[in-house]
Amino acid sequence: MPIPAGLSGQLAGLLGPRGWVAAPDAAPWQRDWLDRYGEPPLGVARPASTAEVAAVMRLCHAAGVAAVPQGGNTGLCGGAVLDRPGGVILSLSRMAAIGVPDPASGAIEVEAGAVLATLHQALDGTGLMFPLHLGAEGSARIGGLIGTNAGGSHAFRYGMMGDLVLGLEVVLPDGTVWDGLRAVQKDNAGYQLRRVFVGSEGSLGIVTRAVLRLFPAPRQRASALLALPDLAAAVAFGTRLRAEAGEFLTGLEFFSDLGLDLALKHVSSVGYPLSIRGGAYVLVEVASGSDLVPLDDILGGVLEWGMEAGLVLDGALAASEAQRAAFWRLREEQPEGQRLEGPQLKHDIAVPPGRIAEFVTSAAALCEALLPGVRINPFGHLGDGNIHYNLSPPQGAADFAGTEARLALRLARLATDMGGSFAAEHGLGRSKVALADALRPPTERALMAALKRAFDPRGRLNPGVVVGQPESCP
Repeated sequence: MPIPAGLSGQLAGLLGPRGWVAAPDAAPWQRDWLDRYGEPPLGVARPASTAEVAAVMRLCHAAGVAAVPQGGNTGLCGGAVLDRPGGVILSLSRMAAIGVPDPASGAIEVEAGAVLATLHQALDGTGLMFPLHLGAEGSARIGGLIGTNAGGSHAFRYGMMGDLVLGLEVVLPDGTVWDGLRAVQKDNAGYQLRRVFVGSEGSLGIVTRAVLRLFPAPRQRASALLALPDLAAAVAFGTRLRAEAGEFLTGLEFFSDLGLDLALKHVSSVGYPLSIRGGAYVLVEVASGSDLVPLDDILGGVLEWGMEAGLVLDGALAASEAQRAAFWRLREEQPEGQRLEGPQLKHDIAVPPGRIAEFVTSAAALCEALLPGVRINPFGHLGDGNIHYNLSPPQGAADFAGTEARLALRLARLATDMGGSFAAEHGLGRSKVALADALRPPTERALMAALKRAFDPRGRLNPGVVVGQPESCP
């Protein structure tokens, strides 16, 4: 569709020199984090208020021009960039205000452009915390985390992003503003609209502000790094740990020996603190708001049981905050180690936690049959069954020999057949729409398409994301 004359000038006049970046200076916003998607925009709108977001959307709506909301642009499925030239990228980076926490309500209001790590820092010393943690928290923004329903390392204990959102303010595709900023957990006055926007990847509306749930900050923590023979042992140990630690268990992560090798090889600041290597590794964390709970005893007792049962080969309890941070870095540097190794394929899988070992075994056979020698690095969240199933080419090979699409489809089908998902916490974006069309029931996809048409009948808000392109755009 031709770009209406004067739209760039209208946006420049509305937003001023700080708020409108015209092409070609918009290049830094153009491509996604993996550099797989993104077409040249007409420009980048950087509004500083909800009113300016609404005004931008009214202009784009009237002109019939696509608009794509963008937060930190750390997504892995290409959902925050344009799929065709000439649209507008709407960056929320200037809307980063963080309100004052309300201890009595356990809530805080933030703007969508606030960086997750900055929110954590703002809560230091308040006795409260926001429990979402992930590797990209230094650049990921609240609006994007809501749009993708982010999970992270503590999701099994506190829930995903959607469980942490109490209220939202959203600008709709035509510039209308919905004010749902309510700081209450129980609100059954009709459809749960905030739930509709969570996970919609900016395809139904643009989140501008949110009320988030807060929790008491822990007064003590205990962490352990364990080496185990294999993932089956890790699942068995995790089952016992959940029974023994109960509500004190806040972190339960796993990674592979290949992942450990890649991190040690490429990330100089990490080190392996145990004497014995294993086939799998588990990172455990327990926490309490009370000083009276014997966390070290709880964790130490389960660790002793695991060793006696032959499930744990070696392990260590963190003796200091620095050692705890070092344990977590081993897990968090898994993606960086693999990235520095060379080409990789990322798959975001979820299966019932008890079937993690079964999935990894079956998936390895599937991958080996398609590409002999492929190097497999599964890591992720043992507590909720989310596996980041990442692949590197065979040793000495430059690429995946054209097997990328077949690997993705077969892994996705395996997860689906096991009662799981091929899009655990990264969303669909652009890269997984075809998988969703192939593997999810037609009724489910039709309902999603109907929602898209209801909220965005012209199909101009983040087109091509989640449900693909509509058949027609009047």
